[in-house]
Amino acid sequence: MHYKTMDYLINKLNISKKAIDICVSTEEEVSGQFQKIDEISEYNQYKVLSAMQKNRISEMHFNYSTGYGYGDVGREALDKVYADVFGCEDALVRPQIVSGTHALSLCLYGVLRPGDELLSVTGRPYDTLEGIIGIDNCPPGCLRELNVRYSEIDFNEAGKINYNEITKRINKNTKMVLLQRSLGYSWRSPLTLEDIEYTIKLVKIINPNIVCMVDNCYGEFLDLKEPTEIGADIMAGSLIKNPGGSIAPTGGYVCGKAHLVEMAANRLIAPGIGKECGATLGMNRLFFQGLFIAPHIVSEALKGAVFCSRLFSKLGFEVNPEYNSRRSDIIQAIKFGDSEALIAFCQGIQKGSPVDSFVSPEPWEMPGYNDPVIMAAGGFVQGASIELSADAPLRPPYIAYLQGGVTFEHVKIGIIYALQNLANKGYVTI
Repeated sequence: MHYKTMDYLINKLNISKKAIDICVSTEEEVSGQFQKIDEISEYNQYKVLSAMQKNRISEMHFNYSTGYGYGDVGREALDKVYADVFGCEDALVRPQIVSGTHALSLCLYGVLRPGDELLSVTGRPYDTLEGIIGIDNCPPGCLRELNVRYSEIDFNEAGKINYNEITKRINKNTKMVLLQRSLGYSWRSPLTLEDIEYTIKLVKIINPNIVCMVDNCYGEFLDLKEPTEIGADIMAGSLIKNPGGSIAPTGGYVCGKAHLVEMAANRLIAPGIGKECGATLGMNRLFFQGLFIAPHIVSEALKGAVFCSRLFSKLGFEVNPEYNSRRSDIIQAIKFGDSEALIAFCQGIQKGSPVDSFVSPEPWEMPGYNDPVIMAAGGFVQGASIELSADAPLRPPYIAYLQGGVTFEHVKIGIIYALQNLANKGYVTI
């Protein structure tokens, strides 16, 4: 760290010399991991560039469409670029998809029919899917109300997918198998591509007609391939996470086999219309540009996660994953074991944000979640978790989930603020 930077942190931002010193030493320790991240980023950058060149993207693809959006060549080209990047038959990329949860629900409602079974082989899905499925309660319109059955298989004692149980539980009604790549609000390792590929092969041996769906939120550009390149029939994600590159102001995507993507499109718009309409309202350029820089932005967020993992493990906290572990999502979990320490961490992250840095987040009853949730999210796009954010359900063992960061430098200063806030309140000694 340059001496002028250190002086600025101490005298302008009120960061202690001890906090700076531990962060400097931590960054030196993780430099080897940064090189591995850069290698994957470089490959994916060329992959995205090639897809755009192949589809002859030009300024005309950035034009503004309104109303029905018929004949939007930019929208059609964007679908083709996503399909090429993710190695699949077709894609649906739309500003009308408001979140990753919405994108996933399009797949579920589009494909599943009354009497079908949805089988989650990665345990209980992310909180916001529980109401859609109707796991513990049955909101109007949930899948359970439509007579779609649900079953789940927990991870085994080693924290891995329980393959033996899969072979026992798949039955004649099983229509779709769900794999959640990211750890979500849990304390497990995210699925590797090898985990996903092996599981899909096993399912297809049992019944090749079962649709294998991957929740790819937080997982794009973490590796050299995507789930649809190794057998997934359909997958979905959010543009205000990895693939939007922090530029997309909203939106989501569905990728996979053409007939399944069409089913999701029919659910989004209407049967018989599907992908043929939907105004993009001038967002195409943002979607293209966001995708183009996404591999680099993801790499910056990953560096921040690695840095955070090493720093807090040195301070004596349990972290998941460890700093030198192989990563398959951008999330870094830190187990605080104390609700007030967890809140102090999130408030420190918020203080290091470019937007609403003066706000002190508090837990609240957020729609779609089972517990009060605290969210530090001072980004330019509301809820964009590819920008630096930290959130957590207020439930034991009080785990904070850090994700995102458009630049490593910003992630670092956010973590420095969080560290200083924890130290000021007596939760850590530095």
